Amino acid sequence: MVHAPGFLNLVNDAKKRVNEINVAEARARLAANSKGVLLDVREDNEWQAGHAAEAVHLGKGILERDLEKLFPDPKTEIIMYCGGGFRSALTADAAQKMGYRNVHSLIGGYKGMMAAGWPMKSGAQ
Repeated sequence: MVHAPGFLNLVNDAKKRVNEINVAEARARLAANSKGVLLDVREDNEWQAGHAAEAVHLGKGILERDLEKLFPDPKTEIIMYCGGGFRSALTADAAQKMGYRNVHSLIGGYKGMMAAGWPMKSGAQ
């Protein structure tokens, strides 16, 4: 997908401030932290089509509104993923601005997870 220059500027700026991790690091972090959260920040239709089996869904459009309701403890470890690692950088940056300090953006996003054989499911579950 070819992204607009303005969008890429926003993403590149956010990536200066967020911690990006790869699929192997995400697996290790979630295995080591039973309270860690894998957060899918894609659109509802993307979530419905398929998502990581253990993921929680909170779309980018409502993240700032609902993040504190779902995860009131700003120390919660949250690994965010989107389709390819762009929107998750933006949402990780927003979460950090809200006081969350243990957030990560997954490099490669859903596409990277699929390529690595991450267990997936489809539908609202």
